[in-house]
Amino acid sequence: MSKAFTYSIKNIRFDEDYHPADSTRLTTNFANLARGEQRQENLRKALTMMNNRFNALAHWDNPTADRYSIEVDIVSANLDIEGNGDTFPVIEMLKTTIVDHKDNKRIDGMIGNSFSSYVRDYDFSVVLLEHFDKNPQTPPPENFGDLHGKLFKHLLNSEAYQAKFDKQPVICLSVSTSKTYHRTTNCHPVLGVEYRQDEYSLTDEYFHKMGLTVRYFMPTGSVAPLAFYFAGDLLSDYTDLELISAISTMETFQKIYRPELYNANSAAAQVYQPSLKYQDYSLTQVEYDREERSQMAVKQGKFTEEQFIKPNQAILQEWAASYSGNIDAA
Repeated sequence: MSKAFTYSIKNIRFDEDYHPADSTRLTTNFANLARGEQRQENLRKALTMMNNRFNALAHWDNPTADRYSIEVDIVSANLDIEGNGDTFPVIEMLKTTIVDHKDNKRIDGMIGNSFSSYVRDYDFSVVLLEHFDKNPQTPPPENFGDLHGKLFKHLLNSEAYQAKFDKQPVICLSVSTSKTYHRTTNCHPVLGVEYRQDEYSLTDEYFHKMGLTVRYFMPTGSVAPLAFYFAGDLLSDYTDLELISAISTMETFQKIYRPELYNANSAAAQVYQPSLKYQDYSLTQVEYDREERSQMAVKQGKFTEEQFIKPNQAILQEWAASYSGNIDAA
């Protein structure tokens, strides 16, 4: 069997002692928090926010709201294209583990949560910007996101992924500020009230090419819906605690990164138009450089073009043309 196009996966614990690896995208939420003089305090506060939110949602048999804590690992997938040992860090996600202090046991949480990809930086910050510069007010290129989508499906079908994880990932992101969301009467005991919109965002379409469907839910105690990207059935494939681990982890990052939406002082209305111009919100006590984050996306997109796309263009095109796999059950 060829060793070409194979993955290796490694875990790094995200805790108050976390330092970003050299291969980690610096725009990633967890990497941005772990920089500067306040890095350890930032990390400690973020983890406390996650634990508090988890216990608020997992409130049954939890009278003092301290039964659970969560551990977070950064899962990095490195791709070896030619089988020569040279790898490129294509995808990072987060894996949570739930610690039940009452029963003294550890429980698998969600795999996925955050989603980090150099190739996505290249697509959005190089390919898309160049396309709109030449063709303003036109849709993205028809093949936009095709390679990235196939790389993601290939990872989930790989021996490396399936040896470590027995479920498909759920990615939890912010809703799009370009769309309007409508509250429905559907309410899930953990995910909360469901919102829907009439037209998918560019991000929704991009994740669709990765084999993922999207639904939008606003959990109890939240002030804005989150976008959940998944393969399979979001409501039946995962336990309540797995869903809570995703909500508590990713809502924390969104409160820090997009407080206008997720730390607003009033909850989303029945018809909700997200806006970063909203002024009635509270800041967390966690320092986060949002301006630097947007600047780094372009730099990292160029890095990907120079270090991954251009040197391997012929191989990637040939592979993508022959690969049409769907996401298999792990």
